[in-house]
Amino acid sequence: MSTRIYYTVEEAQNLLLSIKHVLFEMTELKRKLNEMGFDVYKHEYYGGMGPNGTGKFPNEMEELIKIIKYLVSLSIEVKNIDTGLVDFRHIRSSGEEVYLCYLLGEEKIEYWHGLNEGFMGRKTIDKL
Repeated sequence: MSTRIYYTVEEAQNLLLSIKHVLFEMTELKRKLNEMGFDVYKHEYYGGMGPNGTGKFPNEMEELIKIIKYLVSLSIEVKNIDTGLVDFRHIRSSGEEVYLCYLLGEEKIEYWHGLNEGFMGRKTIDKL
């Protein structure tokens, strides 16, 4: 049983500094797998092409799995592998549990949203 970690905005910002390169690598690996025709969700090559049924993932898939496991071990929720969208759980001063939301390419964490709102429900941190 894992313990859920909640981040303050400052803690999430500090952690983000050390994982931005990991998020970039994650998106690059996914891009390479797409180019190879490998479906990371079905764990097979598109249209039955390539070495389906060999029981081996491409090396890029193995590396992608390691990155995602690492992020999950930090209680970071990966929402979109292609874009580097991740969420950090946070407790507002009202006691409400929300996500601090980061999209690779943004300078820092500038948005948050409710647990059921998703990316389209993002609000600026100043409204946290």
